[in-house]
Amino acid sequence: MDRSVYERMNEQEASHWWFSARREIIRKTIQKLVRLPDNAKILEAGCGTGGNLQMLQELGDLDAFEYDQGARKIAESKTGMSIPFGELPARIPHETNNYDMIGLFDVLEHIEDDLATLSKLSERLNEGGKIFVTVPALPWLWSRHDEQHHHYRRYTRSSLRKTVNDAGLHLKYCFYVNYLLLPVVIGLRAGKALIKSSAPDDTLPPRWLNGALYQVFAAEQYLIGRLGIPVGLSICAVLEKPEDRR
Repeated sequence: MDRSVYERMNEQEASHWWFSARREIIRKTIQKLVRLPDNAKILEAGCGTGGNLQMLQELGDLDAFEYDQGARKIAESKTGMSIPFGELPARIPHETNNYDMIGLFDVLEHIEDDLATLSKLSERLNEGGKIFVTVPALPWLWSRHDEQHHHYRRYTRSSLRKTVNDAGLHLKYCFYVNYLLLPVVIGLRAGKALIKSSAPDDTLPPRWLNGALYQVFAAEQYLIGRLGIPVGLSICAVLEKPEDRR
């Protein structure tokens, strides 16, 4: 990603509505759908500047890795963890460890070979382990935001399912999130395109608006597993290895 994106991420991920509400969605999904065992081993693959690490530490024994050197140093300073270099799909550190859950939180879209990435990570799962993925959705929403973040793609449920299946995994759960604010984002991006604005989408809004947007997005945590919303700004997916029926 552009260096400016990492800088904004570090400054905003504790308070920006999207980061804060996404953490609540991730936590609730883990508790409700992943259902970690006691003393779970967790890996965050591509932890960025570390915004999810404290939350994940509350859920199990955590490892992490990150490609970008500057982001790694920031994440280490926030948590006291040792966070090694890693590059997907070929260079996955913590070689002697296997995991009950591997988290890829808005990471897979940054990797050219997403199929090989899921396949390689699946080799590091304990029996019954899960890969929990969040990705941006709806290719027709592609914008300068995706280019600044060095995305290779946005997904649909169908395209993500095909990648998961081709990687030899089973898509246990797959659902759209951030659907309540979809009309707002469509309007915002259409307006920016009309006036040819290059302002980043992830600028921190005024406090009152930031709080309101957080409340709307975070409210979706109470609907996880209850509604089959057909569209949203992001997709959450829980993947597992198929059962060996021999």
